[in-house]
Amino acid sequence: MAGGHANRRRGEIETVIGGERRILCLTLGALAELETAFAAGDLNGLAERFSSGRLKAADMIRLIGAGLRGGGNLFSDDEVAAMSIEGGILAYAQIVGDLLAATFAEPGGKATANP
Repeated sequence: MAGGHANRRRGEIETVIGGERRILCLTLGALAELETAFAAGDLNGLAERFSSGRLKAADMIRLIGAGLRGGGNLFSDDEVAAMSIEGGILAYAQIVGDLLAATFAEPGGKATANP
């Protein structure tokens, strides 16, 4: 979904990936996908894993890929891995951080311990 506007109340973020503005969202389906990928028993386990702040590049690919798919963009993780983002690894980390904050933060911006 290129060109839309992100709705933070729905947990969406907007960023430029592969030279196009895209919406990312960790929908319930995207979160279920991540629970399976990371062998997390539930959403709390998933949130705990992400709150450690230690993610591998493969983790970031999965998170961005799930967020893109949740936002209506049809990309495989392999396609996500091949996409370029201006700003390099720091930009990837910023996207992941923004996506997790939009998903797991309370309306006032405070991270939730129990999603």
